[in-house]
Amino acid sequence: MKARTLVMIVSFFAIYAAITAYIGWNGWMLLSELTGWEAWPAYAVVVAFVALAYILGRFGQSSALRIIADPVKLIGSYWFALVQYGLLLLPIADLTALALKLAGAGRDVYLVGVGGVTALLLFFILVHGTRNAWSPVIRRYDVTIAKPARNRSKLTIAVASDLHLGTVIGHNHLNRLIAKVNEIKPDIILIPGDVLDDDLEPFLRKGLAATFSKLKAPLGVYAVTGNHEYIGRKVPEYVSEMETIGVHVLMDETAVVDDSFILIGRKDKAADGGGQGKRQSIAELVEPLDDSMPLILLDHQPLELNAAEESGIDLSLSGHTHRGQMMPNHLITKKVFELDWGYKRKGKLHAIVSSGFGFWGPPVRIGSRSEVLHVEVNFS
Repeated sequence: MKARTLVMIVSFFAIYAAITAYIGWNGWMLLSELTGWEAWPAYAVVVAFVALAYILGRFGQSSALRIIADPVKLIGSYWFALVQYGLLLLPIADLTALALKLAGAGRDVYLVGVGGVTALLLFFILVHGTRNAWSPVIRRYDVTIAKPARNRSKLTIAVASDLHLGTVIGHNHLNRLIAKVNEIKPDIILIPGDVLDDDLEPFLRKGLAATFSKLKAPLGVYAVTGNHEYIGRKVPEYVSEMETIGVHVLMDETAVVDDSFILIGRKDKAADGGGQGKRQSIAELVEPLDDSMPLILLDHQPLELNAAEESGIDLSLSGHTHRGQMMPNHLITKKVFELDWGYKRKGKLHAIVSSGFGFWGPPVRIGSRSEVLHVEVNFS
């Protein structure tokens, strides 16, 4: 291991340990005051376990300990949310408590009062965010493509990105997806990447393919890879599993659908460094196509809207951003991506980015919702 990499790893865990100690200390101050508990070493062990639970669960899911990996990883997921909002709220709470203490207030005010209100706020954020994550909505977009589509005047599309199926998200949430898609009654179902949450093993072990296969549409189900499909380094196995259940994974490939429009599916950007072969540019994929037909692009990361517009794409569908998942992270995604969520028109291009159906890490969404897109396309 290179010295620079080692320094970065050690630095990361040192900072992470400091953050954990800070949040744990705040929790101990309130807990010990309310309960009189003095066994702080036992409390420290519990906090350390929770702080490392996601990593332990992630590695445990492929070992003999997989039976407990799921709940351990879930605990660790919630810890990530607690860290984010703890770092936002606790400094304010600590400064407020310090000011009240210096002003002569008693411990019941500056410690129990301020600490209790902060704990309740954190609890409310986690409960509200959990509801947003597990209660998907249907979001509708209507677009008109100024091209004829031969056999049809309109097309109803259901779009579900970023499912992140694995240890935390399983059959229950997948069944919610199926129910929402059935409400839309789509002609075609499109999945712009990140079906998996890092690893294929939990997907196979839980038999999620059987439930996934219930997604049906007259013109079929199509998907592309996202960055998370490449983390487990089993993309060929994943593609084979999808094809077995009737999901067509387009790997820098195109498909003429119903002799009416052309679907273009790109590998994710991660393919370039994942040993899966360099992905083609949008221009290279479009060049041999009949551009008098409507061109619909599936591209997991919405990084190349200008290239899509210049190549004559009519409709691009993406995910990846989660709209930051937990605000104020959306301020970051808005800086990184020209369009991090919603709809944008660029010349003849209609670009739509979904906040995703699933989530990464904590099952918490603040300022975003789990969503399925209903895209109604009219051809002229």
